[in-house]
Parts: sequence; C-alpha cells; structure tokens
Amino acid sequence: MSRRIYLSPPHTGADERELLLDAFDSNWVAPLGPHVDAFENEFGTLLGGVNAVALSSGTAGLHLALAILGVERDDYVLTSTLTFVATANAITYLGACPIFVDSDRATWNVDPALLREELARRARVGGLPKAVVAVDLYGQCADYDRIGVACAEYGVPLIEDAAEALGATYHDKPAGTLGDIGVFSFNGNKIITTSGGGMFVTRRDDWARRARFLATQARDPAPHYQHSIVEYNYRMSNLLAAVGRGQLRHLAGRVAARRANFAYYRQTLSELEGLEFMPEVPGGTRWLTCVVIDPKVFGCSREDIRLHLEAKNIEARPVWKPMHLQPAFEDCPSVRGQVAADLFERGLCLPSGSSLTREDQHRVVEGIIEMSRK
Repeated sequence: MSRRIYLSPPHTGADERELLLDAFDSNWVAPLGPHVDAFENEFGTLLGGVNAVALSSGTAGLHLALAILGVERDDYVLTSTLTFVATANAITYLGACPIFVDSDRATWNVDPALLREELARRARVGGLPKAVVAVDLYGQCADYDRIGVACAEYGVPLIEDAAEALGATYHDKPAGTLGDIGVFSFNGNKIITTSGGGMFVTRRDDWARRARFLATQARDPAPHYQHSIVEYNYRMSNLLAAVGRGQLRHLAGRVAARRANFAYYRQTLSELEGLEFMPEVPGGTRWLTCVVIDPKVFGCSREDIRLHLEAKNIEARPVWKPMHLQPAFEDCPSVRGQVAADLFERGLCLPSGSSLTREDQHRVVEGIIEMSRK
C-alpha cells in the first residue's frame, strides 16, 4: 500500500520546535504566559492592528463573540447553512436558534440577497435576529460589501467566522477584520495550527477585554479567587501559543503552497468533462481545493471518486453537509437550501496540504482521471 495522502495535515518545522522548546525549558507550561502575549500581539499586527485574544478553539471564539453581543436564550442568529457544525453549535450553546441561509452558487458562501430578504422579512414582523454569522468557506471571503450594508441597515451586528480563511483578503482587507468580531481556528487541519486553538479578534478594546475576562473563568480582580458570574475556561496555553508563533512566521508560504496545489489541479483536471472547481473569489487562499462532479457527464458520482481514492490510500472528503440537513438542527428554520444541498451532494474536497508533494498531486490526479475513463 502506498503512503497515505491526507486531506490537510499539519505542516510544521524548525521554528515551531525551537519556540516550543523555549516554552518547555522555561517551565511555563500552564495556560497563558509570554508566548500567549507575543502570539496575540503578532497576530493582531498581521491583521492591521486589531485586538487579538488567543483561545482554546475557534468554537470558543464564536461562543464568546455571540455572548459579548448579547445573544441569549430564544434569540435568533442568521448564518450560512454550508459550514462546519461549530458555527451552529456556538449559537445553541447560548440557547439561541440558528436560521440557516442558503449559499450563493457563484461563491458558495452565504447568499447576500437571501440574507437581506430574511432581515427585511423579520424586521417587518418585529423579530430581527440578534446577530449574523457569515462564514468564509474553504479560505474564501463572503461578499462583505453587501452583507455589511444589510447588517448596518437593520442594526444587526456581524460576526465573521474566518476559521478557514487566515491569510485571505477581501478588497485588500484581511479576513477576520470584515465584521464587528472575527474568529479563527488553529485546528490541526487549518492553514496554520497550534494543534488545537483559536483567536478572537476585534477593533474594540472593551470587547477584547471582555473576551479575556469571560475566557479565564470570569475571575474578579482580587488577591484570592473570586467569581461573580459563571463563565468559561477558554484561554490558550503557553505551549500551544509558542507553536502558533512559529507557524505564523510561515503563513505566506503556506498560502502560496495551497494556491499552488489548486493551480496544479486546475491545470491537470480542468479539461475533464463533468468536473468543475469551486469558483475563484479574489484574495482567497484555497485552503482546500474543491470540485463539483456532474455524474451524468463525468460518468460516476463524487462518492465513487472518493471511494476510489480511498482505495488508493488517498483521503478526500465530501463538501460540508449543510446544517439544515443535519439531524441535530432539523427543527431550526432555514431560508431555502437547495444550492447548498446540491453542493454537498456533488462536491468533493481534494488533498490540499501545504506539504503536498508533486508525487502526491500526481497520485490524486491519476486516481480522478482513472474514474473519468470508466
């Protein structure tokens, strides 16, 4: 059996090891510490001088963002249906109800026209959502010109779920800075990783202070442990922050490698009938290269391709299953959903790691071409 090719494995090197050993040798292995402070400063500077709060996960960042914006039980929050489950889970942690909005086929991100229509409809009946969470899918930013205008018009705060989009830009503005609050993930499959972790970013100093307070068990200022409210243990450890600092040094190279993967796939697969790539959004990172298969034209389904690649020890994955189709959220309202459902049914994510070799790429392409000949 050939060596396994993973979808998006961690890519680490000497810088991460050096900084991790520095944290270890200093015995500063508990949560927080000098590497956490430095990681936040370096990350915030990279994004143009925003406040950054290092957390245990991107999900924690979404949870805190919603809490800071005042989302409570029985509130509604509009978000994309085509996303990872963490986006929806964070909404339910507060007892709120997600409203899932369909995708725009031109970008795969949330449809701005449908989002505006739903805001207008809810404004007419006196039930505006408490927040909107826009998702930057597979490393490409949503249409924030239209989304931001709609949110501002109706006075609804905007959270940018940029978990998959570090390094992307929108009209030269960094992903994560396009809403009132931005959230990133450093899970092991992301463009940079801290093993597990996330970052909450905002231009508002008071919200950053609030996020740090809530994320550290809401400890009141006192020489003893005193807590007036019940909150969360969401801060990043000093060890993981050290890894993150090393990863951040190589972000530009990681983005370039992901885009090079996409360029190779496009060069070698674009002439296959019945196969289309996820549309290109300017400034995107191509965190994952995704394709859509028309089985009537291609000759087999995306699942047939996935299983064939798996038999060759190559990991590929269906596009996210929309939230409105998930059993956990079957009772939640949705705004259409046919586009997202179709993308899930026919969409496939190809191996896209920044350490992917040309030999790896060739094996993936060869496997896909083999199926096109059946």
